Amino acid sequence: MGILNITPDSFADGGMHFRIEDALKRAEEMIAEGVDIIDIGGESTKPGAERITKTKKDNALFQ
Repeated sequence: MGILNITPDSFADGGMHFRIEDALKRAEEMIAEGVDIIDIGGESTKPGAERITKTKKDNALFQ
């Protein structure tokens, strides 16, 4: 299992995979590394991060 954070303010990777092209490239790398499941994070959990609506999160995940 791998985790792919797609938020611009990601605590883990600083927003490295916010652009769709970057997220897809990282997902392909993870699959090549043997990952069977990719958990896609659509909302930052860093301390003090702004909460987003379900609609905004859905738009980020399903654009």
